[in-house]
Formats: sequence, C-alpha cells, structure tokens
Amino acid sequence: MKKIGILGGVGWASTVDYYRAIAEGASRHFAERGHTSPLPIPPMTIESVTQAKTRALRGIAGDEESWSAFDAAFREALRTLEQAGCDFGIIASNTPHARLHSIRQGVTMPILSIFDATAEVTARTKASEALVLGTTVTMEATNYAEKLAEHGVVANKRLPDAEIAEMQAMIDSNFYGGASDEAHARLLAFCNKHARTGTAILLACTELPLAFPNHLDDPVFEADGHLFINPSAAHVSAALAQALGD
Repeated sequence: MKKIGILGGVGWASTVDYYRAIAEGASRHFAERGHTSPLPIPPMTIESVTQAKTRALRGIAGDEESWSAFDAAFREALRTLEQAGCDFGIIASNTPHARLHSIRQGVTMPILSIFDATAEVTARTKASEALVLGTTVTMEATNYAEKLAEHGVVANKRLPDAEIAEMQAMIDSNFYGGASDEAHARLLAFCNKHARTGTAILLACTELPLAFPNHLDDPVFEADGHLFINPSAAHVSAALAQALGD
C-alpha cells in the first residue's frame, strides 16, 4: 500500500473524520477480500496546521501576491509530509484547494485534488446544476464551477456577499468542532432558500457533512428533500483507490 500524507487542522474535526474514513474504508476493502483481523490500513502521516494562523494569512480574491504567506504555510506542511516518505498527499479541507495551483509548486509528490474527485462524482448523478456551499474563499472562487463545467454541470452564480458571509458565520459558529441539531436546521434553511429541485448541493466545507452523521462516508446522498454531494467522502474514496491500487 502507498503511504498517505494528510494535511489537516483546517479544522481538526474534519481531519479526524478523514483519518477515520480512510481507516474504515480500507478495513472494509480487506474484509470483503477475506482478510482477518487486524485488518490492514494504509500507512498515514498527519501534518496539522493551526487554523487560527492560516485564517489570518488569507489574502484578497484576485490579488495573487496577497496569498503568498498563506500558500507558503501549506506548502511547507506538504514538504514535511513529503520528507516523511508519503507517496502522495491530500489536504483535508476545501478552502486551501482554491490555492492548490500555488501551494503545490515545488512539491514533488502528487496531491489529490478535491475538485477533481467531487466533479466526477457529481457528474455521475446526472444533475445539470450545482450549488456550492463553503467558506468565503471557496464560494468566491471559481474552481468548483470550472471543474464542474468540464463535466457538463453548471454551478450556481456567485451568491451575494451577505449570503456568503452568512455561510461563513454558520461554519464558524455551528460547525467548528462538530455539528448540532441547530447546525443541521440552519444549513437546511439555507439550502431551501438557494437550491432548486434537482440541484446537486456540494457540501464544500469539510465540516458541513457533519450535519448528516449517517452519510459521512457517502459521496452522494439524499436527505431532507435535497440531493447532496459530500466532497470529503469523494476525496477519501480517491485517496483509498490511490493507496490500495484499485
């Protein structure tokens, strides 16, 4: 098996869930093939950045230079994983992926993109439209829209600044460290307001899927009258395929 490098800490709850999902997914893989306990899991190393620090380093949309310190913090973490002998890396967070084109510069090990994994899963649902929910950085960027377009899926137009700010506040107040019934209700109200019937809703912040604890490992699921895409689960599936050689 290949060794996985997990860049985590943004935030810690989703980092824990990435590790759990990879370990459980690998265990299922080997159990189905007749292996006995203890079931193998891929070797993994986690390098955890400090979210309070990286949040403060965020730049301004459209100003590449303003992101240099942010990019450098994640690049250094990936280099640490590379030096630890990891065969490839994954960033257990949507937000830094908006800067992946810069972050990965100078890093030689492959980095699996959450955009690629999510777009492929979304396309298989046959949905023609998608609503991308996430942090301010994710919702202001065009990365998901561009990748989805390659698969024939049209992403929502950029929501008003006030709506994007509401989603960021929801993540910070209701989802950091987990998710409550209140978090679920608040997220659902936002979806009801902005998603038309048949729209694929991308839970494009790794904390948002925590509102649906029964679907944490499902790349695609239906709940509360909506079709949801779980980018984290899609990303984990891609990482398992890479690590296990399937």
